[in-house]
Amino acid sequence: MGKIKLSIILFATIALSTACLKVERVSEIPSVEFISFEVFDTITSGLGNNSKAGRLKFRFEDGDGDIGIPSTTEETNLEMSLYRKKDGVMQLVTDSDPLLQHSGYSIPYLQKIGQSKVLRGEIIILMLYDFYIPNIADTIKYSFFITDRAGNNSNIEETAEIIVAENNVYKKE
Repeated sequence: MGKIKLSIILFATIALSTACLKVERVSEIPSVEFISFEVFDTITSGLGNNSKAGRLKFRFEDGDGDIGIPSTTEETNLEMSLYRKKDGVMQLVTDSDPLLQHSGYSIPYLQKIGQSKVLRGEIIILMLYDFYIPNIADTIKYSFFITDRAGNNSNIEETAEIIVAENNVYKKE
């Protein structure tokens, strides 16, 4: 009888303490965090030419889980800007540039399963530098942000400085 009472009291204590846990609160405005940018050699499909490519990897979080757009639209919800180092200073590139073939990308419609609307994950964007001129030590960086379906823009995040001619994984220090 004593063991049954102890079990009931223990169960009740655990049930009450877990019932009082606070629900996780995350902002409905999305946020992004740069993880890494990898530069590597590749071969362009179709032409078979040697080329360079970049792989941007970042984390995202959104409290109401409304990230992504339907595949039936041509809208973009990931915007990028390119900076090139000139005379030791990073300068925004305002005209077309082979290292920024697209300034906008489309993150597909993401939907959270379950009761919590909080959506977290990692996104990887692959960029092919088809018109990159080898042996030019361009130093660049990208800035980027995402927009959710409600029109909320995330923070603007920047990559580390990237030397395009060097195959490497670049991370912020």
